[in-house]
Order: sequence, then C-alpha cells, then structure tokens
Amino acid sequence: MFDWENLRFFLAVAQTKSLSGAARALKVDHATVSRRLSALETELQARLVDRLPRSCQLTALGRQIFTLVTEMEAGAFAVERAVRAEQSPMAGKVTLSVPPVLASNFFANQLFAFRQLHPEIQLSLASQSQSVSLGRREADIAVRLFRPTEPSNVIRKLGEMPFALYASRHYEHAGKPANWGFITYEAELAGMLHQKWLLAAAGDRKTVCEVSDITTQHAAARTGIGVASLPTFIGDQDPALQRLAFDGEAFSLEIWLVVHVDLRHSPLLRAVIEFVVDVVGKTFETGAVET
Repeated sequence: MFDWENLRFFLAVAQTKSLSGAARALKVDHATVSRRLSALETELQARLVDRLPRSCQLTALGRQIFTLVTEMEAGAFAVERAVRAEQSPMAGKVTLSVPPVLASNFFANQLFAFRQLHPEIQLSLASQSQSVSLGRREADIAVRLFRPTEPSNVIRKLGEMPFALYASRHYEHAGKPANWGFITYEAELAGMLHQKWLLAAAGDRKTVCEVSDITTQHAAARTGIGVASLPTFIGDQDPALQRLAFDGEAFSLEIWLVVHVDLRHSPLLRAVIEFVVDVVGKTFETGAVET
C-alpha cells in the first residue's frame, strides 16, 4: 500500500503543472514536493509525471490517476462539509474571503461589533482579490464583486457599491474639468470593468499616474495629484476629498455573498452570514435575494 499523503503532493503538481507551483500551494519547499512525488512513483512502480525544465506534464497513466485522485479529494472535502454543517455549538473559526477594497475599508471596521455579538466565533478575514474555492475549503464564505457562477454554491446579492469621481480639496483643477488629470490602473488591469469605465470617463484627458488598487488610488488622490474613481462609501467619508460633478454614465459594482450548498444551514456559518447581510445592507443599496 502506498502513502496516501503522497497523493496530495501529486495532486498539487498536477493542478499547478510545476514543482514550484505545488510547493507554493502546499507551503513547503521545492525539494519536499520532488521527494514526495518520487516516493509515490516508486511505490506504484510507474512514472506519473514527466519533469520538464520549466513545467511538469502528466503521463497517460498520470492523467488517469489525476482523475481518480481529484474524485477522492472532492469526497474528502464533502466529508468535511457534512461534519461542519452538523456542528451546532456557536463556537469555532469561520473564514470569510473578501475583496481587498472591502476588507480594509469596510469589514475590518466591523470586526469589533461581530465579536461583541459572537464572542466564541473567531472570524478570519481573508483579503483576496482572486476567487477562492469554497468546495475545496479555501474559505467558508465569500463576498465577491461580481455574480458567482459555480453550480455548487448558493449566492445572494447583497447590494450595489456605487462609485464617483473625487479629488483633494486642494486640487488646483477641481473647477476646470477640461484640465483634470486621472489616476488610473496599471496596463495589466486593462480588462477590469472599473478601469474601462474610468478610461471612458477620462476620455482624451491625461493620466497622471497608474496604480494597482483602489486603496492606492485613494491615497494618491489625497495628495492632490489628480482625480480618482472611488466607492462613495470611501470618498464621501474622507474630509480631505471632494466629490466632483460628473454628468456621464454612473458606475457601480454588485456585491454578492457566496456559501457552499452543503454549508448554507450550518448554525456557525449562518451567524456570520446574517451579520454580513445586516452590515452590508446598512451601508450599501440592498439588492434582490437569489439562490
């Protein structure tokens, strides 16, 4: 019989297509991944992976094993979800995945209130720009700024996050729209809906600087360098900024809550879900409920 733990390393290599990618995913060193993979192949007396200079490719047998191991992993996570769904004590850890702009500027400010309501629940706030897999237990609940499409999840629209144009109260061109200089995103983020709207709003006016996220846009706007497009819940609350009149098309992002279908009735997760729904509803325009 082979070591089941080695299968976990094989699966990571197959999913990331490299030893280094698997090492990052598993939070171990490159040598450990290589050793575990070699051990599995020795135990099975078969080659599962062709190790190329910059990547790893599965052999024909490796692809068969990958399918079987993927099914095994799905079953293991299903067992975890079933156990977690039946846990009734209102105590434990719940991981909430949230986009960075909401993590630092909104949800971090709600942690104390949540702790007062549920002192036995440890809320782990994960600031993540990428979507995580709830099926693989990378988080328990997620808040996303787009409508999720995974069929295994239950979704609920929490509201809309509107944006507006802002500049420092000392911005020299505030009253001269033709002279506005815009703070936009880096070229790598050209596909973002927010960037497309921002560039359309700027038109033929110049870009004064490029940044990688909304929080940096906010900080740059406060210096007086130019005009930023910020969520109104951030811009309107900052006395150092002024909202600029803009008669073009408005922009907003939808806020969605996601939970795996197996866990939607978990008392522990329901406590967090109800809190998230409540605090988001008090700040943002409420959206329709969907499942």
